[in-house]
Amino acid sequence: MDMIAEASHVARHEAVRAAVAAGGGADPSRTAQGGEFLTFRLGAEEYGIDILRVQEIRSYEQPTRIANAPGFIKGVVNLRGVIVPIIDLRVKLGCDSVEYNTFTVVVVLNVKGRVVGAVVDSVSDVLELTCEQIKPAPELNSSVDASYITGIGAVKTTGQGADGKDAERMLILMDIEGLMSSADMGLIS
Repeated sequence: MDMIAEASHVARHEAVRAAVAAGGGADPSRTAQGGEFLTFRLGAEEYGIDILRVQEIRSYEQPTRIANAPGFIKGVVNLRGVIVPIIDLRVKLGCDSVEYNTFTVVVVLNVKGRVVGAVVDSVSDVLELTCEQIKPAPELNSSVDASYITGIGAVKTTGQGADGKDAERMLILMDIEGLMSSADMGLIS
């Protein structure tokens, strides 16, 4: 991407972010209409969240543990004078193994006016998906909580298939605001 296109891209993001902030929240049908998503990995799966909820991406640092906190709340960190709770999405969503390495990052989110950090295995990129690329979330057994899955994005990758042809990768789109403000998280009232 050249410098002018990149500057235009950043300006568009900031304009949309300001409009969302002024309007008091995001349009709930935004995922179904498409948009831009930050993609990240948790175990072998790739997830996407609304880019407008992302404040910054930081390398993982050991947080200060809070006594009697659930296992998915790793603790808190001081981010430029703001105490930020750190949630390990790998633990919260039941990923098999949880290893902290050089790729582990914290995605700092702004959810309903509250700053929250989410630990993920790695950040992939930012993708723009059209409504045609987003399929409805699957209906699953009642024992599986899929309420925070807003859809499945189908992303074509040129020449990435086993035979050198185009391949398609699946991206699980999450309602990160709904997940972080859920009652079991206890973070946002």
